[in-house]
Amino acid sequence: MRRLFAFFLFLALCTPALAQEVQWQYANITLAAPTTTVLKSSRGYLHTICINTAANTGTITVYDNTAASGTKIATITSVTAVEGCFIYDVAFWTGLTIVTATAAPDVTVSFR
Repeated sequence: MRRLFAFFLFLALCTPALAQEVQWQYANITLAAPTTTVLKSSRGYLHTICINTAANTGTITVYDNTAASGTKIATITSVTAVEGCFIYDVAFWTGLTIVTATAAPDVTVSFR
């Protein structure tokens, strides 16, 4: 009887942990003009910044903030002929703001 009770107790305690679903989905946005864009106003996770179409003098600055200031996560400069994805996989705590300046490249940002 004790073994049966222990089994059901074990099952009851482990079922919620086993049933949790890991979320691997990311939101994304494509930016193609010089602008400041607040992507998220709470904590989250920056996955990638993909340069779809390069620009001669484009600069991309990424902030852990809800404004274009504060803690800088990344700066990508002179993206001439550099197409592809930069993988960051980093947490941000305040928010996520992207600033594209000068001749901004066409960029896709994946985050959650």
